[in-house]
Amino acid sequence: MTDGLWIGSSHGDPGPALQRVEAALKLMEHFAPLHYRRVKSSLSRIWVKLVPHGAGCYLHSLNACLLDERVVASETTTLEWIASAIIHEATHARLEKRGIRYDEPVRYRIERICARRELDFALRVPGADALLEEINWRLERCNEENVSFTDQKMWEGIDQGNEDMLRHLGTPEWVISLVFKARDLVMWLRRFTRRIAGASVE
Repeated sequence: MTDGLWIGSSHGDPGPALQRVEAALKLMEHFAPLHYRRVKSSLSRIWVKLVPHGAGCYLHSLNACLLDERVVASETTTLEWIASAIIHEATHARLEKRGIRYDEPVRYRIERICARRELDFALRVPGADALLEEINWRLERCNEENVSFTDQKMWEGIDQGNEDMLRHLGTPEWVISLVFKARDLVMWLRRFTRRIAGASVE
């Protein structure tokens, strides 16, 4: 626990990852205390693990910010980037608690709000030029014309992330192929069953 916020890891040696997250929170508390208080009030947990859909995400069922352990452990990932990612996911939590669902028509607006919270934080941190550039780049792409915010692209990204995660774990290519074929078969059977059930009702 760090100041009432649970921080955990799925890694065999969680020490370095958790230390980096704790240092990022200290950085946030020092330069942006308002954001720090919002993170504590919005999230119950920060969990460092393999994340198939991006470098981080908000998990409603645990009220948790998930951070990908590969990104947290990378030497190119700065403490301010980790802090910014936590602020982003905490903003998702705040919006969801206010009844704003992450539906496709408003997804780009939600991402824009989260990125603006990150921007406000980054502007307060000395020497965060690279982070500011990244956030501004993302903000420019938070618009309704960006197809990456569609359900189709989101699920395609999750599929690719799952493949990358399995490869990271050393899973043979033939097993990865089998896993996705089995998944597709199960989905087809579910759709087929629903169609049959619907026809029977009619």
